Amino acid sequence: MSDRREALKIIGAIGTTCAFPYSADELYGQHHPAPAGQALTGGPRYFPAEDFAVVSRIADLIIPRTDTPGAQDAGVPAYIDYVVGRSPEQQEVFRRGLRWLRTVARDFLQLSEEQQTAILRPLSDAVDRQQAHSTGERFFRAIKSLTADGYYTSRAGLVEELGFNGGSVLASFPECTIEEH
Repeated sequence: MSDRREALKIIGAIGTTCAFPYSADELYGQHHPAPAGQALTGGPRYFPAEDFAVVSRIADLIIPRTDTPGAQDAGVPAYIDYVVGRSPEQQEVFRRGLRWLRTVARDFLQLSEEQQTAILRPLSDAVDRQQAHSTGERFFRAIKSLTADGYYTSRAGLVEELGFNGGSVLASFPECTIEEH
């Protein structure tokens, strides 16, 4: 677990970016409860294959596989494809952001992980300071938020990583005492 925390520190804490810009019935985990590791079938519906590969890689840098599934294992790239495909506003942010990324790194996928992280770290820092003003920063804020939303509404994020055991019925609720706080 500490390895995941360290990896997330590289790109920045994602908790502050979870915005859930969509209603609960649009969250990925509600529609696609596939087991972790199941590959996207049929390919992306919105993004061209090259852009989908870049989005997938960035999502994987944000939430890498450790002792629990990573973003790709949880189907996050498919979730991002789904959400962006339904939102003209997000489409514009991603179109501009991916174009910006191509000007910074002609072939982002051919760079080493260290080089990719070096490009993304300043963007993440700006997002964490709530100063996402440039095209790259707005793009990273969007992908970081959608990655967190998709991951933590998936079975991999909600159940396997966070240990949520929803739907449990308690016969009684334990009493809360002041000493516990």
